[in-house]
Amino acid sequence: MKKQTRVDWPRAAETLARELSADRLNPAVLAWARQRPAREKWGVAFSGGADSLALLLLLWTHFHRRRRYLVALHFDHRLRGRESRADAVFCRRVCQALGVKFAEASWGGAQSGASEAEAREARMEFLAKHARVLWFGHHMDDIAETMLMRLARGSGTAGLAAPRPVHALARSRVHVRPLLSLKKSELLAALQAGVIPWRDDSTNRGADYFRNRIRRDVVPAWAEAAQRDAVSGAARARELLEEDDAALEAWLDQLAPFQPHAGLDLKALAGKPRAVLRRAVHRWLLLQTKAGKLSRQAFDALLAAAARGVRTRHSLGLQGFAVIRNGSLRFELIGKRRREFQRSTN
Repeated sequence: MKKQTRVDWPRAAETLARELSADRLNPAVLAWARQRPAREKWGVAFSGGADSLALLLLLWTHFHRRRRYLVALHFDHRLRGRESRADAVFCRRVCQALGVKFAEASWGGAQSGASEAEAREARMEFLAKHARVLWFGHHMDDIAETMLMRLARGSGTAGLAAPRPVHALARSRVHVRPLLSLKKSELLAALQAGVIPWRDDSTNRGADYFRNRIRRDVVPAWAEAAQRDAVSGAARARELLEEDDAALEAWLDQLAPFQPHAGLDLKALAGKPRAVLRRAVHRWLLLQTKAGKLSRQAFDALLAAAARGVRTRHSLGLQGFAVIRNGSLRFELIGKRRREFQRSTN
């Protein structure tokens, strides 16, 4: 949409809130928000695009008692020159008009041809510095795109259940997405109805990034082939996958296989479905701060060894090994008990 020179942003926020009432937001997010501390800081990822603008305006209106605790976070990837600098100016002016705190940064390591993963990592690092609770403008179309992207790399239920409305992370961090119950077209229609301008990212129209190719080429063809509302179908599938994922996690917690000093009791998992064992080994790996990253093939080999429960040893990078002994999976640093292990296997 073309930029307007003068916008009454408080009035624009009220107009949008009438178009998109609070009950249109994700119900899981609304239930979660009601339980949060009254003075908790909420960081809002704010690029200036239609999604993040709608998010900020709706939070400002529907959660008006928390306005003073909102901080809009803008990250300039420095990949679009003058266009991205104009985005920052736009975001700053919106926040000034609303009386919302504003924090911004630019990517010091920006370079042409940077990957999606590199750009995202830089942005997330900035966002995490400013708030433990981060709000994102992901919508229903993002669910379909993410699901198709993760299917291509062979994700399981945890990966296919993303993006989640409320995603609890380590160290009390939470990512919140209240717009997942809305389609992109609904957000755009509501903004247009209120004559509310936003910023367009020209890179979204290109084919350099995987998500852009999925959005431009795959989703429309997929929806046409399905001859039904495929995006809503993906959103429903995501909800069911999240339920299944939560059930498996709860089952694993009930089994309580994690031992003191970061050990995994394989006997407690004997006879259980492979999906439960897979989660246990994966969670165990996350606890090993000195272990290197495993390839899919290496993880599958470790999982197979854990399923057999036989005495074995698998490399976990330069610092140590995964060792199965006496029905327990443990991490051992290089050199530790090496002689004992070699003597027992000769």
